[in-house]
Amino acid sequence: MSNSQWIRVETVDGAFDAYLALPPNGKTANAQGVVLVQEIFGVNEHIRGVADQYAMDGYVVLAPDIFWRSAPRVELGYSGDDWGRAMELRKAVDVEKAVKDVEATVKALRGKLDAGAKVAAIGYCFGGLLSYLSAARGLVDAAVPYYGGGIHNYLSEATNLNVPTQFHYGALDSHITPDIVTQVSDAVKSRPNTEVFVYPNADHGFNCWSRESYHQPSAALAHGRALEFLAKSFAK
Repeated sequence: MSNSQWIRVETVDGAFDAYLALPPNGKTANAQGVVLVQEIFGVNEHIRGVADQYAMDGYVVLAPDIFWRSAPRVELGYSGDDWGRAMELRKAVDVEKAVKDVEATVKALRGKLDAGAKVAAIGYCFGGLLSYLSAARGLVDAAVPYYGGGIHNYLSEATNLNVPTQFHYGALDSHITPDIVTQVSDAVKSRPNTEVFVYPNADHGFNCWSRESYHQPSAALAHGRALEFLAKSFAK
């Protein structure tokens, strides 16, 4: 995409790269922001494609390199050695530091937007967990976690979920089983402006068109719901 580039984001621990995608007109004026948080496979071609997708929808999108401390700009596939490497990187990452990196990304993105513009965190898999935590800790104005792995381990923070948050899960997901989805749903149902959607024919990673688990009908429906949700949330 011609309106995209890598930029540097500064933190107290150092600087890391983030993929910036701008709307078709190349302008940030009057735009809202999205921090797009990767799966465990890095800011790879697919994640950059999703960033471009939301940019085409008119958002200014910034996707941080969450694994920068151990494997800067790593790009992995979804099988074989790449899968094993991705799992190693996920186990090694410090979740609290990763949330701080998302916070730094939000700050960098806000610096490119008009005063008063809003920022949402959208994340997939591990990024879904980080987007949820970012919302629960008041770092963003809205969040859309897709099949966020590990959210059920942080449900004590659900009582702090005060910004609009929309969850997406696949009913066929063996990583995030129906009982886990129920735990999350029960924990957030009393919070304002929360939604939980479960897609009956979708597996883990159903939004990723580069994976065998990609399910276009569910991905399209979820994307439409996310866009409507963001528009309504940002209008408040």
